[in-house]
Amino acid sequence: MRSYSKLQNGSDIRGTALSLAPDEAVDLTSQAAWDLTLAFAKWLSKTCDKPIPELRVAVGRDSRLSGPELQNVVGDALFSAGVTVLDCGMASTPAMFMSCIFPEIGADGAVMITASHMPPSKNGFKYFTKNGGLDKSDIKDIVIRAEASESEVRDDISDYESFDLMSLYSAHLRSIIAGGLGCTEEEKPLSGMRIAVDAGNGAGGFFAKDVLELLGADCRGSRYLEPDGTFPNHASNPENRAAMEAICEAVLADGSDLGLIFDTDVDRAAAVDSKGRPISRNAIIALSAALIAEDHPGCTVVTDSITSNELHVFLEGLGLKHLRYQRGYRNVINQALALCWNGEDAELAIETSGHAALRENYFLDDGAYLAVKIVIKAAQLKKEGKGIESCIAALKEPLEAEEYRLPIKADDFSSYAGELLSSLEEAVRNGELPGMSLELPNYEGVRVNADAEHGNGWLLIRKSLHEPLLPLNIESGSEGGAAMIKAAIYSWLKKYPLVELI
Repeated sequence: MRSYSKLQNGSDIRGTALSLAPDEAVDLTSQAAWDLTLAFAKWLSKTCDKPIPELRVAVGRDSRLSGPELQNVVGDALFSAGVTVLDCGMASTPAMFMSCIFPEIGADGAVMITASHMPPSKNGFKYFTKNGGLDKSDIKDIVIRAEASESEVRDDISDYESFDLMSLYSAHLRSIIAGGLGCTEEEKPLSGMRIAVDAGNGAGGFFAKDVLELLGADCRGSRYLEPDGTFPNHASNPENRAAMEAICEAVLADGSDLGLIFDTDVDRAAAVDSKGRPISRNAIIALSAALIAEDHPGCTVVTDSITSNELHVFLEGLGLKHLRYQRGYRNVINQALALCWNGEDAELAIETSGHAALRENYFLDDGAYLAVKIVIKAAQLKKEGKGIESCIAALKEPLEAEEYRLPIKADDFSSYAGELLSSLEEAVRNGELPGMSLELPNYEGVRVNADAEHGNGWLLIRKSLHEPLLPLNIESGSEGGAAMIKAAIYSWLKKYPLVELI
């Protein structure tokens, strides 16, 4: 029996597809890709209640070096099973989902070959149906089916149909911008706008060339639009410091009105204002919420667990409700969906990483769609002599913010961490950490507020799902407050000697 369970990464498949270092073993092999693809076809057939030969599946990839070979394997596996295969070439993850929505394609499912922002040696698969991305339980089902496979990779497959998905998707985005500005595309509604785009050599260069420039925007300040799976300039990741510094510098050098940056497969985005200041993490959540507040007063914004107290105040100031939930883009999306099913108006599910999913866009985490919303607002504000930063002028930032990843040396790190977190929660309840109180409700780890005398901020300590680590986030509104909070929690953590206090 083949073993693929280690390739499951929550609601995705991730593995090493290229050996780029002496000790780096390939586990996302051609055989693994073949087996997982056939398993997806069987799962999709059951889900759609269609025989496999009646299925239409779109296949795309980002700019990774291993992408073309894996795309061939995935396409060949589907074709060998009798599936109608639509080869979409290089694409974005959101566009691959839209292949299931666009009537011109009518795909029953889609496979996106990507490992998001991970190193060049990695790759993986994201699967979609008309209902969106798959959940962890669906991926587990696919892995189990793949592990039972006895088929072998074939390399004698005939050609199958190619489809220019990105042209269709780009036209879709252009129509949204033009409509949002009350113009036709032919009227070039972005004329006079200078917008710098940093695609990080991923799949997002189309946004400058095939969306913004065709609407009249001047994108000459853009950088790293050409796909390059070695990612020679910086990590293709809006959370990466060097990446954000690059787009901030590009905006200033060009005198741009706005900067936009995407991750490799364009399901995440961040922005930069005309003064070269980053709009990311808490600020991109604030901006996303500000863009929907007027049309959806009183709605709920679901975020991950590490958002700041200042963001919470900002969202309430917009008249919105804020629910902190768990880390993981599928977690925040599924929680927003659950709220909607229960009659609550949840319009935005967003992580500090830049995964933003709007109800109006199928709750799809789509960096390009978020960028479209930002561009429309920026163009409207420019006519008023304002910049996009005016939307979040009321957002305050913590004075200090720190993040630590504390290794756990226990063999059963998950159980050890779970016991620690339960003990910490009880200790805070019992007053063992002076000046600190539990933040409730709380859906991940233990979140603790520190009063003004003991740090004037908060900490969140949680269990990593896949690594033997305790991520620890600390923020404070006072100088030296973060150090006070750190000292208090580290003093308590000393009773757990298998946690390394770094």
